[in-house]
Amino acid sequence: MRTSHHLHRRSKATCAHTSRRVAARKGSALLMVLWLTAALSALGLAVANDVRSETERTETHVDDSRAYFEARGAVERAALHVLWASEYFSADRRPMYYQSGNPNMELDFPSASVHVDVIPETSKLSLNFTRPEELVRLLLALGATQDKALEITAAIVDWRKPVDPVSPSPFDAFYLSQTPSFIPRHASFQENEELLLVKGVTTELYYGSALGANHDGLRDCLSVYGSGAVDINTARPATFEAIGLSAADADTLVKSRAQHPVLDYQEFGGIVQSLGPAGMRLRIGGQSMFTLKATARLKQPDGKLSDLRRTVAALVKFYLPGNNERKPVGFEIVRWFDRA
Repeated sequence: MRTSHHLHRRSKATCAHTSRRVAARKGSALLMVLWLTAALSALGLAVANDVRSETERTETHVDDSRAYFEARGAVERAALHVLWASEYFSADRRPMYYQSGNPNMELDFPSASVHVDVIPETSKLSLNFTRPEELVRLLLALGATQDKALEITAAIVDWRKPVDPVSPSPFDAFYLSQTPSFIPRHASFQENEELLLVKGVTTELYYGSALGANHDGLRDCLSVYGSGAVDINTARPATFEAIGLSAADADTLVKSRAQHPVLDYQEFGGIVQSLGPAGMRLRIGGQSMFTLKATARLKQPDGKLSDLRRTVAALVKFYLPGNNERKPVGFEIVRWFDRA
């Protein structure tokens, strides 16, 4: 009897132990299932985020491509506007496209709105013929120190000056020490971007506000296609200072033209006289070389403009009736900038 009771107690203990083991296994399995569910959920969320990011990236790329072709079309359309309007002149020989005082254009397309800046190369000084003292004033106006302005001016003059066998260039050793090494042209600049190779010229100084700086850059003020006289309505303040205007006069001129562009030649003559010798370096309008910079914004379904902006630019040479090259009336793309 005792043996039977003992066996019964032992059997109950075994059953209880077995139940605890089964419960423990069930708890472990449940915990494993919960962990696996959490891992799969995290993986699924990560995949969903990746898919959404890729979708948004693709949509942005598509919009960027669409805006690119809208901006490109706007450059061609603006070039035609300038060409067609330039065939006709007002009584005072002022190009008709410049009558409004603002040569820039707002072009509307079914799927985008495009702003086009029409920048005559006469708004810039000649990179090859500007005098050293004017280059120094320009660099100072752009924020360079006196020492840096003198160094860069000397380097620019040396770059465009032929080699003197008697007096070797003091800058050649510097260029030969660069990686990769090179010899400066010692001839006229052929491209504005050559300035980036000149000793002392930094990307920030060359591009200016295009790199987030609070001032213009050398590319806004100097050009291989520039001239001695600068357009009063589009030249940058630093360019005005370079030709001899004081900073105060340059600032006044920029603010005044924003409200009332100088179009009348009688008014222009009065401004020139009031500014003294430096005023003789001013002119109205351009010649045959223009930069057309187009910034496109796509239209959304609700009619609002997208925040995405795409800018391209082209340096265009126009051949007007009676041009010296004796070419048919038209225009030629000299340089194209996919990211202006």
